[in-house]
Amino acid sequence: MHFKQTVWRFIVFNLMNALLATNVYAITNVTGDPIIIIEDDTPENVIISDDIFPAKPAESLWPKINAGYKMYTKPSKKGLKRIKKYENWYKKRPDYIERMMVRANKYLYFVYQEVKKRNMPMEIALLPMIESAYNPLAKSKAKAVGMWQFIPSTGRLYGLQQDWWRDERKNVIESTDSALDYLERLHDEFGTWELALAAYNAGEGRVGRTQKKNKRNKRPTDFYSLNLPMETRNYVPKLLAIRNIMQNPAKYGIVLKDIPFQPYFESVVVPDEIDTELAARLAEISLEEFQLLNAEHKRPIMKSVEGAHSILLPVGAVTTFNKNLFAHDQPISSWKVYKPKKGETLKHVAKKFNIDWRVLAKVNQLRSQKRFGKRNILLIPNTNAIGTSFPSSGGIIDYHTIITHRVKSGETLSHISSRYKVGVKAIMEFNELPSSKIIIGDILDIPK
Repeated sequence: MHFKQTVWRFIVFNLMNALLATNVYAITNVTGDPIIIIEDDTPENVIISDDIFPAKPAESLWPKINAGYKMYTKPSKKGLKRIKKYENWYKKRPDYIERMMVRANKYLYFVYQEVKKRNMPMEIALLPMIESAYNPLAKSKAKAVGMWQFIPSTGRLYGLQQDWWRDERKNVIESTDSALDYLERLHDEFGTWELALAAYNAGEGRVGRTQKKNKRNKRPTDFYSLNLPMETRNYVPKLLAIRNIMQNPAKYGIVLKDIPFQPYFESVVVPDEIDTELAARLAEISLEEFQLLNAEHKRPIMKSVEGAHSILLPVGAVTTFNKNLFAHDQPISSWKVYKPKKGETLKHVAKKFNIDWRVLAKVNQLRSQKRFGKRNILLIPNTNAIGTSFPSSGGIIDYHTIITHRVKSGETLSHISSRYKVGVKAIMEFNELPSSKIIIGDILDIPK
C-alpha cells in the first residue's frame, strides 16, 4: 500500500470517529465511500446572533498609501529647510490635521485607487491636502475651485463643465480624473514629478521659461535649482512635509485616525430632475453630507439635459435611497425653469407667476430691478418649494439685493463693511474668504 493511501485512510478513520462522538455519523454507499450525515438538533425558532461571527474590521488605507510613495529625490539645503518648516507648521496644528482628515475620509480611498491605476507616486493622493485641505467647496481668490483647485480656463481645457447648473471642478470624480490627466501630461513634458507639480501650481509656461533661463546661464534645471515664485518653491516641500507626517505621524505627535480601505461612496442613477433636499431625505442623510459628495450642483434642483444622470451617496445609503425613491409618490421636482424675455425685469416675472419678487430674488441670487438678456434662466418655485434653501455650494441667500464691489487701493474689509453696513463675517462667508485679507482688484459680492 502506498504511503499516501495509508495517510488518507488514517485521516478518514479519525474524522469518522470524531463525527460519531457527536450528533454526526457516517455510513457508506455501495462503493464503500463514506457519506457523512449531520443531524441538526437546533430548534427552528432559534435565532443565531451576528455577534457570534463578528465582521472583520476593514483594513486601514494608510499602509497602502505609505507603500506607494516614490518622490525621494534629494532636496537642496533650502528645499530641506522648507520641508522642515512645514513639518513644524503642521506639527503645531494637530487640530487642523484632524479636521482635514475628517474631510479626506470621504474621498481618499477613491483618489488612492485612481492614482494607483495610473502607477503615479502616491504623494499625488495627498495633493488635495495642500490644495484645498480636501474640501470640494474650496474657492481661492484666483477663482480656483474644488478639491484640485482648477481655475476656469484649465478646468474647461480638461473637460470640466461650468454652467448655470453645475461646476464640475467641484465634482469629486470628474475633477480627480482631470487633475491626474493634467499631472501626467506635465510629467511627460518636464520629466520629474517635482517639476510637474511646480507647473501644476505656477503654470507650465512659467516653469518652462525659468528652465530656459537656467540653461542659458548654464545652471541646473531641476526643481530645486529654479528661481520660481515663493508659493511654488514652497509647494513641493509642503507636499513632502505632509507625506513625511502621514508616513510617521507619531514622530510629529500626530494621532492619525484610520481611514477604512473600502469605498465611502457609490454612484447612483437618478431622474433628469430631482430636488437636492429631497434626494438627501430619500437617502436619509443630512443635506450637508449630500452636498459634500455632490458639490458641483449649484441650484436647489439637480438637472441634466441629457436625461438620467448620477449622484454620489454613502455606500450604506444606496439601498435606502433606491427603496425610498421607488416608494415616493409625490413630484420629485418643486421648480420650473423659465427663460425671461428680453427686457423683462424680476418684478415682471414675479407678477406673472404670482410670486413675491423677494422670494424670486432670493432663490435666483438676483437684484430686484435686473433686466434679463436672452441667455438668462430663472428658477420659479412651486408653492411647496418656497422656503427651500440653496445648497451651500450655491450659497444660501437671505438677502434681497447683491452689490458687486471691486476692491480699491487702501480698502480693507472693515472699510467695505462700514460702507455697506454689512458685517465683516457676513461678507467673508458670502464670498467664501479664508481670511479677512483682500487685495486690490478682488471682486466681492455684498449681500444686502
